[in-house]
Amino acid sequence: MTAAAATSPHTGTKADVTQLYDEHVDFVWRNLRRLGVVPGSLDDATQDVFLVVHRRIADAPVENVRSWLFGILRRVAADHRRRGRRKGAVPLADVGEPVASDAGPERGAARAEAARMMHAILEKLDDDKREVFVLAELEQMTAPEIAEAIGVPVNTVYSRLRVARAEFEKRAEKVR
Repeated sequence: MTAAAATSPHTGTKADVTQLYDEHVDFVWRNLRRLGVVPGSLDDATQDVFLVVHRRIADAPVENVRSWLFGILRRVAADHRRRGRRKGAVPLADVGEPVASDAGPERGAARAEAARMMHAILEKLDDDKREVFVLAELEQMTAPEIAEAIGVPVNTVYSRLRVARAEFEKRAEKVR
């Protein structure tokens, strides 16, 4: 039994997995997308994450569940990106963005274009910087949470984030 399992409130039941799914499926889906999983593979990748969660539910921590989930989803995303490259999948930035039904046509188009630009820029960041940028800027996680999620020292998180922000800003300026 691992140290995490000893402190986990999860018993490994279907109810535990269902609760984690209900609470975190949006987080998992959106971050798989941000980490480069093409839209046609998002549902499969999300399912793959929760299959791993099902197998490892006893290891789920009491706190920082999102960090634990991100550790799982980043590996699943890497596997799906690899498979997509072999199959010649459409790059993430080339695919349309879903638009909220309550948005008017102009607002919806502006949101979709902004999302396409963001994904195009994220796609150009290397994986290490992209992960840190997504968690810090888009998910608003703290540096210690990010360090736990990706398994690096906190100072490495700060360093990668500084470089990722600079690269993101530079690329965004070129697009404007």
